[in-house]
Amino acid sequence: MNAQIRSARELSEMPRSDTPIPDLPRHVAIIMDGNGRWARKRHLPRAAGHVAGVSAVRHIVRTATDVALQNLTLYAFSSENWKRPLTEVNHLMGLFRTFFREDVDELVKRNVRMRIIGSRCRAAPDILDMIEDGEARTAANAGLNLTFAFDYGAQEEIAAATRAMAEAAVRGDLDPSTITPEFFAAHLSTSGTPDPDLVIRTGGERRLSNFLLWQSAYAELVFLETLWPDFSHDEFIGALAAYSRRERRFGSVAPEAVA
Repeated sequence: MNAQIRSARELSEMPRSDTPIPDLPRHVAIIMDGNGRWARKRHLPRAAGHVAGVSAVRHIVRTATDVALQNLTLYAFSSENWKRPLTEVNHLMGLFRTFFREDVDELVKRNVRMRIIGSRCRAAPDILDMIEDGEARTAANAGLNLTFAFDYGAQEEIAAATRAMAEAAVRGDLDPSTITPEFFAAHLSTSGTPDPDLVIRTGGERRLSNFLLWQSAYAELVFLETLWPDFSHDEFIGALAAYSRRERRFGSVAPEAVA
C-alpha cells in the first residue's frame, strides 16, 4: 500500500473543479473521520459533528456522480462503534434513519445503486427494513455503485468467510486446495466490486481501522488532516487528481526499469 500525506503544496496544485480528471480510480473508499473533533473545535456537542458529517456525505456522493466515478465505499459505522456511549450510538442510528428516509429519492434520481455491507444482526429491525428498501429501490440503477460499510469490520468479514469455507470443507463440498486469493475474495461482502484503487482517510489519523483490509492490499492511500465535515468537493477532486498522477506497479517494476 502506498501511503501519502497531502502537503500544502499539493493542495495548492489541485485542478479546477470543472477540469476533467484522466485515469479516474475505479473504486474510491473513504474513512470518514473527525466528526467529534470538528464539533469540539466549535464548542458543540458531538451530535452536531455527526449531523455535519451526514451533510458532507451528501456533497461527496454528488461529486462522485458528477465526475462519473464507478464505485464509492464509505465507512459509515464500524463493528467497534457499538462500544461508544449509548446516547451517541442512538443519535447515529437516528441519523441513519433520516438518511434512508430522505436521501434515497435523490439516489434514485442520480441513478445511484446503493448497497450495505456489514453485519445485519445487531441493528434495529426498522433500520434493516430501510436498508433493504433502499437497496431494492436502487437495484436497477446503472450509475455510481455506492456502498455503505455499516456495522462493518474487516477482521469479522475475513473470519466469517474463512469459517464458511471451513464448514464447506468439512461437509465435503469444498476442496481446500482450490482456495485461491480470487476464490477467497469472491466470498467477501464486496464480491462483484473491484478492490479499492484509492483509500482516503480524513481527520489526520494514519491507519485503516479495520476497513477493507483484504481489499486494500494494493490501494493507494491518502491521509488528510481535514476533518470529515470540512472535506469539500474541491478537495475530493484534488485527491482524485493526485491518484491519476501516481504510477501503480502492483509489486512489479516500471517498463523503463527493465529495459
